[in-house]
Amino acid sequence: MLIGFGLPVSGTWATPERLGRFARAAEHQAYDSLWTFQRLFVGVDQAVDPVYRSVLDPLVALGFAAACTETVRLGVAVVNLPFVSPAYLAKQVGSLDVLSGGRVDLGLGTGWSEAEFAATGASGERRAARTREFVAVLRTLWRDEVSEFDGEFYTLPRGRMDPKPAREGGVPILLGGSVPAALSRAGEIADGWVSRSAHDLTQIAKDVALVRAGAEKAGRDPDEVRIVCRAVLFRPGRDFLAGSWEKIREDVAWLGTQGVTEIFYDLNFDPTIAGPDVDAAAAEDRALDILHNLTPRGLS
Repeated sequence: MLIGFGLPVSGTWATPERLGRFARAAEHQAYDSLWTFQRLFVGVDQAVDPVYRSVLDPLVALGFAAACTETVRLGVAVVNLPFVSPAYLAKQVGSLDVLSGGRVDLGLGTGWSEAEFAATGASGERRAARTREFVAVLRTLWRDEVSEFDGEFYTLPRGRMDPKPAREGGVPILLGGSVPAALSRAGEIADGWVSRSAHDLTQIAKDVALVRAGAEKAGRDPDEVRIVCRAVLFRPGRDFLAGSWEKIREDVAWLGTQGVTEIFYDLNFDPTIAGPDVDAAAAEDRALDILHNLTPRGLS
C-alpha cells in the first residue's frame, strides 16, 4: 500500500519554512505522496473545528511543495467543485502537472459549508449532475486537441487548452463523498475515491465495495480504481490509528486487507499540531516525530 503525508497547511505550523521542510523530509523518508485540503472561508459565527480557521490555498501550497521536491506525488483532497469553473481549474491543475513533471492528483468534492457557498456565489443544488459535467469538462480539456461541451451547468465553445498535463490522458481525478450514491459515482467516472477526515475507517470495506460496484456497473475494471484514505491519527475517543507506532502500522496494514490502496497521514486535523493557538515549534517537533516513526522506509 502507498503511504503519503499531509503537508502543514493549517494553523500556526503552516509556514513557508515548515512546508518546504516537511515536503523535503517526507520525500527523503520515501513517502509516496504529499497532500493538502481546501478551506476557503469561515463565517464569524460558524461552528467549525479550530483547525479550519487558517488554511493555505491547496494548489498554491502544492506548487510550493513541487518546487521543493523532485519525485513525490502531489495531491489535493479536495477542491470543492461548485466554487470554481472547470475550465479555470483545468488550467491551474494542468499547469501544476506540467511544472511538477506529471506528479499531480486532483481530488474533487461538492462542499458542505453554507458560508463558503454564499461567499463564492455557488449553488448547492443538483450536486451529482454538476459533478458529472465538471469531470467531463476536465477530461475533454486535458485529453482532446479540440474541446467542446454543451451541458446544463457548463459550456465550452470549440477551442483548445494548452499545454496539456504532463501525464498522458490528464491528471488523475479522485472524487470525495460518503453517501452510497457518491461512492458509486467515484467508481463510475473517476480514477478513484478519497475519504474525508471524519470518515469511520473501521467500516471501510462496505465503502470500498460500493466504489468498486460503481466501476463494474460502468464496465470498468474495479481493481484499477484507487481507494485513498486520509488517516487522522490519535483521534480522541478512538483506538483505531492510535497507540504505539507498531499499533498504528498494524491498523494501516489492516486497511490494506479491506481494499484500501493508499493512505496519507494528515496531521492538520490534530489540534495539538494544527490548532490556531498551538506553539508552532512544539507542533513541528511532534509532527517530525510522527513523520520519522511512521516512515515507509522503516527508519526512526
